[in-house]
Amino acid sequence: MSTRNRDIILLILVAIIAIAPMVMYSGLGEDQGYFSGSDGAAGEAIEELGYEPWFSSFWEPPSGEIESLLFALQAAIGAIIIGYFIGYWRGASKNKKE
Repeated sequence: MSTRNRDIILLILVAIIAIAPMVMYSGLGEDQGYFSGSDGAAGEAIEELGYEPWFSSFWEPPSGEIESLLFALQAAIGAIIIGYFIGYWRGASKNKKE
């Protein structure tokens, strides 16, 4: 099997894996319990136990979108830091070989 054929088969498999969940769960959303995160499920389980928080946050984002934005920004900053150190490590190891 040539490399080109293998790549085409892999691309088709990736497309099937990406499209299949969209087709299977088409029209269903968080209201039906799909695509909700483990954080929500864990929060509900903790509330069922009767847990009361012992402190509250000093600031809460005004909306869920801003909360998501801050989370994405945090993830992007973390990815930049990890990418920087991986690039630095690769550059240092490349310079050692030369």
